[in-house]
Amino acid sequence: MKNLKKEDINQEVFDLYDDYAHNRIDRRSFMDKLSTYAVGGITLPALMSFVMPNYQDNIQVKPDDPRLITGSISYSSPKGGGNSDAQVSRLKESKGKLPGIVVVHENRGLNPHIADVGRRAALAGYLSIAPDALSPLGGYPGTDDEGREMQSKRDRNEMLQDFIAAFEYLRDHPDCTGKVGVVGFCFGGWISNMMAVNVPDLTAAVPFYGGQPSAADVPKIQAPLLLQYAELDTRVNEGWPEYEKALKANNKVYKAYIYPNTNHGFHNDTTGRFDKEAAALAWKRTIEFFDEKLKG
Repeated sequence: MKNLKKEDINQEVFDLYDDYAHNRIDRRSFMDKLSTYAVGGITLPALMSFVMPNYQDNIQVKPDDPRLITGSISYSSPKGGGNSDAQVSRLKESKGKLPGIVVVHENRGLNPHIADVGRRAALAGYLSIAPDALSPLGGYPGTDDEGREMQSKRDRNEMLQDFIAAFEYLRDHPDCTGKVGVVGFCFGGWISNMMAVNVPDLTAAVPFYGGQPSAADVPKIQAPLLLQYAELDTRVNEGWPEYEKALKANNKVYKAYIYPNTNHGFHNDTTGRFDKEAAALAWKRTIEFFDEKLKG
């Protein structure tokens, strides 16, 4: 079968890919279990092609986009890995200082998709930084399988310190107004939540389907939050009711959206979990939120 559509795929396939993408099963187990869904004319290669990321054909803003100035930098992260590499991007025609956005990757390093999201943030009128938490291990290795394996070797609290250092780099950058927000996806969603806990002068945070901080940490949050969840993402959503209860109890400023009939990773336009309408709406809300909090 060619040109598989989401409605052709059993929900259990997406759940299986989620287990694989989060290291709960290895590649061999993933392939073995996935093969049981290759029925009715749907082949295993077709299923693999549908669920696995396709970066080559799905980059929205290319690294050499003439509207942008995009480059690589290295910044100091004394409490993290020592030094981290990152993509920094801004509009070529922008004048004066810009507010900043830290863009935080998933659990596999700075892959082409998240670098693309960093450039999308720049196109919206921000000075963006997209760090690579795999820098101390040599950087994103070119495949997500290797990237996940590498990232699993790092302590997540040290990686948190790397992204906090990126915030400080951006806040103090001569081209930045000092107002800086963070947006992150999956692991990056957890990082975004934890930066809200640990960075008092963070201006705004937008976690996409991210793990939640403990209720005891919620009083430390100062930044307004825009929280984006996928309805079918039962794993992450388990922590949302307690988080919302704590946010309300501590009078925190937040908005939360749960996008109907979407899977974890719905914003990532390189995999079969992508939901075009939900992703467009979530990104529109993200930029409007940043415009209000960082430019207003």
